[in-house]
Amino acid sequence: MEQNSSLDCDVIIVNYNAGGVLTECVNSALAEQARHVFVVDNDSHDASLANMMDSISDIRVTLIQNGKNLGFAAASNIGARASNAGALLFINPDSLLHEDSLYRMMDVLGSNPSIGMVGGFLCNTDGSEQPGGRRILPTPRRAFMRAFGLSYFSKWLPSLFSDFLLHSESLPPEPTSVEAISGACMLVKREALEDVGLWDERYFLHCEDLDWCMRFRLRNWDIVFVPDARVVHVKGACSYSRPFFVEWHKHHGMLTFYNKFYRKQYHCSLWWLVVLGVWLRFGLVSIYLVVRLTLSQINGLLRRSARA
Repeated sequence: MEQNSSLDCDVIIVNYNAGGVLTECVNSALAEQARHVFVVDNDSHDASLANMMDSISDIRVTLIQNGKNLGFAAASNIGARASNAGALLFINPDSLLHEDSLYRMMDVLGSNPSIGMVGGFLCNTDGSEQPGGRRILPTPRRAFMRAFGLSYFSKWLPSLFSDFLLHSESLPPEPTSVEAISGACMLVKREALEDVGLWDERYFLHCEDLDWCMRFRLRNWDIVFVPDARVVHVKGACSYSRPFFVEWHKHHGMLTFYNKFYRKQYHCSLWWLVVLGVWLRFGLVSIYLVVRLTLSQINGLLRRSARA
């Protein structure tokens, strides 16, 4: 698809030690004729910015450097305030837009005045669909089923053990309304953003996308998943080196989300069971990470000993 001018869409990329994939992400946005690309850096200390600046000299790219790591939501808001485009694409630095994916999402975003947010088909490098790109909003019950592996039984008792992720379902043949999409790729209409408000900066990392989707729905804006707008997400490229940090903020973010939208629906005793369940899962995940790290270090020592 050939276009003669750039789209009325700015791209916001929040970077934190993304490595070489940041440059690929920016180039993929420029190739899609984004009007402008704002790279908001959260005090990275790797070579990601140096590599980008050495490789890209396009005047459509603006770098905004924060003096410290402000978190994803706060940095996204900085990028949003710097833009005046009719649409904003928030995309992770480890995500790559396929050819025509932005055009396709823009077409869908503009196809109906009630559509406020659009997400693409998030996939792994092998082309398989990645979890989280389309989902149902995770009530505490659904999240519990997912967190402790009970969603496996949904094939027999879907009403009891239902999951909130939809990637295991058949890919829809056309754009489809969903309850939530992933913050790794969110195209938002300016009018909707101004109505709903910016990202909630109480979230540092994770669950701020669910919060935004919930708020969009509460303001009666439709959220649409576009299956033919492919976006490769190299998941974990920005968080691989700090798994405990990421997991803590993921679980803390989920509690913030539940407290904000669901706590009034629960009796006090049930609410504390929700809190206990979240931190129990964090403890189990931490134990798994410690064991994995220990085994990795032992294997490394054994390999070095064998070479010696």
